[in-house]
Amino acid sequence: MTTPEFNLATAPAALSVGGLVDYIKAVLEDDPTLRQVWVVGEVSSANNHAKGLFFTLTDPDTGAAINAVAWRSQQARLTTLPALGDQVIALGTVKVYPQRSSYQLTVWQVLPSGDGLKALRYRQLRQRLAAEGLFDPEFKRPLPALPQTIAVVSSPQAAAWGDIQRSLRHHHPGLHILFSPATVQGDSAPASIVAAMDRVAADGRAEVLILARGGGASEDLECFDDERVVRAVANSPIPVVTGIGHQRDESLADLAADFCAHTPTAAAIAAVPALADLAAAHQQRTAQLKALVAEHLLNAQGDVQRLGQRLLRVRLDQRVQQQRLHVQQLKRRLVQGVQVELRQASDRAQALRSHLMTLDPDTVVRRGYALVRDEADQLVTQAKTVTPGQTLQVQLAQGHLTVQVTQIHSPPQ
Repeated sequence: MTTPEFNLATAPAALSVGGLVDYIKAVLEDDPTLRQVWVVGEVSSANNHAKGLFFTLTDPDTGAAINAVAWRSQQARLTTLPALGDQVIALGTVKVYPQRSSYQLTVWQVLPSGDGLKALRYRQLRQRLAAEGLFDPEFKRPLPALPQTIAVVSSPQAAAWGDIQRSLRHHHPGLHILFSPATVQGDSAPASIVAAMDRVAADGRAEVLILARGGGASEDLECFDDERVVRAVANSPIPVVTGIGHQRDESLADLAADFCAHTPTAAAIAAVPALADLAAAHQQRTAQLKALVAEHLLNAQGDVQRLGQRLLRVRLDQRVQQQRLHVQQLKRRLVQGVQVELRQASDRAQALRSHLMTLDPDTVVRRGYALVRDEADQLVTQAKTVTPGQTLQVQLAQGHLTVQVTQIHSPPQ
């Protein structure tokens, strides 16, 4: 390497130490990439101070290191607190300190790298989907009691497909099975599984769907934790039974399914009842029905016997004769009551007739009294209402008289 020639006349103006550090500070802190940067490394040192946690991130491959700090006010927001030997991913901003001519990473967030990061993403997705209600038991649909057609989504090369066919042939021969092939491992698996489930839904014949895959490493089963697959299971128009893996934790697809059987064979058994079990259940119900009918008949026979004994103790003709006598007694009481009411009514009518006869004007006239009327045929009851020379009509018991008033006498005082 050759050293460039130095020319004082063309050399730029010299910078002070402060000016150079300020320039470096401006270059680093104004760089948009360094304002918010993710850094992966191993925690090679950690010092918990009153102001914050000071630690060093080291690249295990190259040995490169950078100082970092998580201030005390920010530590409560960290997903994980850096500890010596941890592999982490830190989000932060590069800051320059002119007094020491050094820089460090001011950290906002720390996540576990590798498997830890996957676990964190799994937990976050699970919490979000659970908040949407995709795992709620109240939304689980019951499986059909006796489906005639079921669909299976799996890989045609997977052992799970063979296990399901053997289980169904053994437990429920003659069942109609629709197979919708899918890739169940690798990056293309989620989209392939969703497409296979969509084909089943579009076909419309299946009454239940089995989503199955045999056991494998955790990495091989990650497609069943993919959000697309989980939503396809939750939104399926028909009930879904999952049979994924063997001895492992439930996948998110298992949580969203209407029934989780863990293994393909168990999924096949859960999706459709065995004919032998149906026959046994039918025989048991038949035996129960016979027992109930026999018990009912026995009870009925006992009732008939008790009623017969009661009839023997109380003769029916005697009961009828007693009721006939009671009816005749009621009849006599009714006739007597009606006769009494008629006599009382007749007496009341006779009394009223006599009273009315006493008030009849003709009756009064027949006793010697007379009725006097003027020319207007109005009764005359006072002498002062007539005048001398006025003509009056006098009604007697037999006939009447026409008279002329000659003199008016005042009533005695």
